[in-house]
Amino acid sequence: MPATVLPLRPRAPRIAIVSASVGAGHDGAAVELGRRLAGRGCTVGHHDFLDVLPARFGPALRRAYELQLKAAPQTWGLVCGTLERHGSTAAATAMSRLAARRLARALGDEPLDAVVATYPLAAQALARLRRSGRLDAPVITYLTDLSVHPLWVADGADAHIALHPVAAAQAFHLGAAGLRIAAPVVAPGFRPPVSALERRTARLSFGLPNAPLALIVAGSWGVGDVVRTASDVRATGLAVPVVVCGRNEALRAEITAAGTGIALGWVDDMAGLMRACDVVVQNAGGLSSLEARATGLPVLSYRCLPGHGTTNAEALAAAGWAPWIRHPADLPAALHAALTTPIAHMPGWADPADEIAALAGLTEAAETAVEVV
Repeated sequence: MPATVLPLRPRAPRIAIVSASVGAGHDGAAVELGRRLAGRGCTVGHHDFLDVLPARFGPALRRAYELQLKAAPQTWGLVCGTLERHGSTAAATAMSRLAARRLARALGDEPLDAVVATYPLAAQALARLRRSGRLDAPVITYLTDLSVHPLWVADGADAHIALHPVAAAQAFHLGAAGLRIAAPVVAPGFRPPVSALERRTARLSFGLPNAPLALIVAGSWGVGDVVRTASDVRATGLAVPVVVCGRNEALRAEITAAGTGIALGWVDDMAGLMRACDVVVQNAGGLSSLEARATGLPVLSYRCLPGHGTTNAEALAAAGWAPWIRHPADLPAALHAALTTPIAHMPGWADPADEIAALAGLTEAAETAVEVV
C-alpha cells in the first residue's frame, strides 16, 4: 500500500523588526507594528540595536544620551546639527559597520521575508548588510518622526515609510528609496472617549479634577524645560497642568514642591490618561504627539528640546498637526484656541503593516499616493 504523502504546511512569513531602547518612541512603534503583522499571520522577531553592540557599549550609549538630554540638552542640538550638515560622521559609520556583523548573527540563518528598522542607526546597519549581499530580505525603514534626519536614509534600504507628505518630502530630498506614506502607527487603545462619562471616569481613576487639563509630556525620561512649561501653563489660568515625569523622580519631586501642577510618575495607561485630558503640550514631537492626535486631542509644541525636538516641532506645524509656540507670550492665545477649536481628523492613509506586508511580497500594496515637490 503506497504511503500517504501529507501536504507540507506553508511556512509562516518571517519579519524581523530592529528598534532601540532609547526613550520609548522607537520601541513603541516597533511593538505596535509587530502586533499588527502578527495579526496578519506573520512570525515577528524583535531585536534591540543596542543589544547587538559589543560589551556594555549599548547600555552606556543609552545612559549617555539620557544624561545629555537631562543635563546639557543644548549639546544634543549641536550633535544633531553637525550630523545634518556633514552627513554620517565617522563614528556613526564605524558603529553601523560594527553593528552590521553582529546584527547579521542576531537575525539568524532562517530566511526572512522583510526586515524593518525603527531606529536610524539600525537602518544604516541593515542597509549595509543589504548592499553587501549578506541580507536577502528587503530592508524597510519606518520613519518614526515627522522630521527626517539624514541618518534615517541609508543607501541600500529598499523602502522608507513616512508618516506624512512633509516627512516624505524631507526623505526624498535626502535620497530615500521606495517612499511610501502610511498612517502613524499607535496602539489601538489611543482613541477618543466615547462619552463625557468616560472622560470623567478616567479623571477619577487618576485623581484629577473636573477642570480643563493640559497634559504635559516630555518623553519617558522627563527631559527638557518641564518645570517652566508647567508654570507657564498654570499662569495662563486656562488649564491645570498635569505633568508626566516618566522615570524622572527628581522632576516629579520638583513639580510637586513648586505646586505648579499635578505631577505623575511612570504611567502604564497613557491612553486612559489622554482621554482624561483636554490638550497635550509636548517638547519632542515623538510618539506621544501621534498618540494624542489619535485620541482626538489638540497638541501644542512648546519649549522644545534642541535637535529633534525643534525639527519635529517645525514639521508638525508644517503638517498642520501641532502649532509650535516659540514664545511664552503666545502661549495663552494658543492654549485658548486648542481648548476651543475642534481638531481635524487624522488622514485615512494605508496601514503601515499592510505596506510592510506588500513590500515583503505577502499581499498586494495598498494604493497610497506619494507626491513630493
